Amino acid sequence: MEKSPDDDKQMKDHKKYDPSRRKFLKNTGLVAGGVVGGSFLGGLLTNNFMTKNETVTNTGTENAADFQEALQFFTRHEDFAVLQAATEQIFPKDEHGPGAIELGAPYYIDKQLAGQWGVNARDYRSGPFVPKRNISERPTEMRGEQSILDRGSIFLLGLRKMNEESMKRFNVSFDKADDTQQIEILQDFETGDIKLNGLLSQEFFFLLQRSTIEGVYSDPLYGGNKNMDGWRMKEFPGAQASYAGVIESEDFVKIDPVSLRNYQGH
Repeated sequence: MEKSPDDDKQMKDHKKYDPSRRKFLKNTGLVAGGVVGGSFLGGLLTNNFMTKNETVTNTGTENAADFQEALQFFTRHEDFAVLQAATEQIFPKDEHGPGAIELGAPYYIDKQLAGQWGVNARDYRSGPFVPKRNISERPTEMRGEQSILDRGSIFLLGLRKMNEESMKRFNVSFDKADDTQQIEILQDFETGDIKLNGLLSQEFFFLLQRSTIEGVYSDPLYGGNKNMDGWRMKEFPGAQASYAGVIESEDFVKIDPVSLRNYQGH
């Protein structure tokens, strides 16, 4: 059967859209605990990468519409709204690129909580647990979760406590509070000034912080890092099959990132 002009047009329409690259800082450092530019994370570190670099284009698919943003763990909208607001404070949108919400980090966390990770399925779950009730007893380094609660329960407990604190202090839900108010509550969780039943508030904050960064920078296969924009901000090439064509280059080579999804016939 001969191809019609309409067929040729359809083929062109289905070619990969190659968005223009934005100019990001070459390296973003993660500063745990400090407030940098209105956020807990996102301290900026410079490096020696050149501003004018050779570009290699990859033919991988980068269609963000493939991600199905449907909740799997959260059953109450207000809990997920608090999660969205909290992750955006941890990794906010700014002039360097999108924030946690645009990158899909809240949906990444939802999907992880809905699976084995959320119920600590592969963890040793018997005692003895060593809860650290006093701040002075807490070691300087994180030694893993010391609670009988699974991660799903920890998230629900922590997010609802954040909302409760916001209503008590500011008479507004956490997701409707302004940036200063949200940061104040998050800082109190980080320093352990807020009391939770069953664990220290720092342990929830650490879990929230770590999960947010995972959602920003993990492979899009897992539901975050939407359109690989988290990788683009760091000029990370993703799951490249080979670097044979650029390994001999003496200059830094920009490579369009590739997701594991590109190897699954999508």
